[in-house]
Amino acid sequence: MKEKNPWHTPVTIIITVIGVIAIVALVTVAVLQNRPLAQKYKYGIVLDAGSSHTALYIYEWPAEKDNNTGRVEQTHSCKVKGPGISSYASAPSRAGESLRDCMQEAKLRVPGKRHLETPLYLGATAGMRLLNIENSSASDVVFHAVEEALQKSPFSFQGARILSGQEEGAFGWVTVNYLDDRLKQGLETTGALDLGGASTQISFVSDNFDGSESPENAVAFRLYGNDYNLYTHSFLCYGKDQALRMVLAQQTQSGPGTILDPCFHPGYNETKNYSVLYDSPCVSDRKPQGAPATFTHLGKGNFSQCLDVVKSIFNFTYCRYSQCSFNGVFQPLLQGPFGAFSAYYFVMNFLNLTDTSIPLDTVRKKLTSYCSTPWDQIKQQHPDVKVKYLAEYCFSGTYILTLLTEGYNFTSESYPNIKFIKKIKGSDAGWTLGYMLNLTNMIPAEAPDSPPLPHAGYVSIVTVIAILLFVLFILSLRPLWPRCSKQPQII
Repeated sequence: MKEKNPWHTPVTIIITVIGVIAIVALVTVAVLQNRPLAQKYKYGIVLDAGSSHTALYIYEWPAEKDNNTGRVEQTHSCKVKGPGISSYASAPSRAGESLRDCMQEAKLRVPGKRHLETPLYLGATAGMRLLNIENSSASDVVFHAVEEALQKSPFSFQGARILSGQEEGAFGWVTVNYLDDRLKQGLETTGALDLGGASTQISFVSDNFDGSESPENAVAFRLYGNDYNLYTHSFLCYGKDQALRMVLAQQTQSGPGTILDPCFHPGYNETKNYSVLYDSPCVSDRKPQGAPATFTHLGKGNFSQCLDVVKSIFNFTYCRYSQCSFNGVFQPLLQGPFGAFSAYYFVMNFLNLTDTSIPLDTVRKKLTSYCSTPWDQIKQQHPDVKVKYLAEYCFSGTYILTLLTEGYNFTSESYPNIKFIKKIKGSDAGWTLGYMLNLTNMIPAEAPDSPPLPHAGYVSIVTVIAILLFVLFILSLRPLWPRCSKQPQII
């Protein structure tokens, strides 16, 4: 009679099936438990409503925060077509409509499941500050139109408001230092120099400033577990566009029909309207009586004379503090490196003067040469630049140099401490990232995704399956047991 194969018995088959199931279960548990966890991200949107234009920035950060401060990174920016919202005072509904295209981009960039929880903020700066001073009711109507448009978005709209100059300067300082990882690592901080169209800000930490001499210029921050006492001041009307108005107002006080402007290139010739020039709170009280409707603006292209005209809009004689910058404003001694951004960067980059290792005397010589270049030649060299902007670079470069050296007291020794910057690690330099970073302290952190099983449970299951497989392995050797027992013994 044929001997039955012990490997084909029902018990052996059952053991084999159980073993395969156990192995599959062990592999499945291990894969699920150790798979990479998807990172949760939060999003925030900030609209920077400046004097000359509006820009939208999208930020994201991991839902789990470091020391209660989210690690914020810029993922997208969108420049709104048209001028700043303050320019729509006579047609406020267009202020809201102008934001539509960028808001549509934001809807596509932020994951749909995050729309409802993504905060949306609009901060208006010096342009709206001036409009609010000039006509507060017009300012309110513009804001109402903007808010109405933003409330229709799928995001969590948190309101639109005018930032104070102090806030604008302080959040710009946060941005520069955050992007350089100086806050997280507790390193020496970098000062911030911001130049817009209607205002300019200077912010830095000084060992000689405790806020007692000028409390209105003191701001305290707590970020990444560290405390910072910051000096900051914003000069309204000293952005480059309003500064140009003040310089032109200085030259048209007598209401002439023609001015020969040393801050514009030789051969420059434009007819300009007196009412447009003086249509700003920065100069409106200086409009000459009995002036003609227009004046002819001619360029002379003389850097040294331009310096004198630019200096005339600063007051360096009055100071009731131990030390001042200009216009009687307290400023402690400059300390540490500085990052200069916004119009500082764009103007100096155009003039090829962003390298601050170039001595100040050489910078002055380069500006002297540039300003004296005939207007026709300048237009031929830069055919792609809008004529309005191109015409103003001589003035803007001279103004920046005067503001830094005469206004803020940078010297030949400290000027190299300035770094002109546009972006840092992919994020635009400006107040918006600092604003978003500060706001994340008020947004609750989410718990990170966790593995399906707690660690102890995972270890227990793996151990039980491993023991089961071992037992099954021993049982699977059962057909060999009788043979081993029947081996002849040697006596």
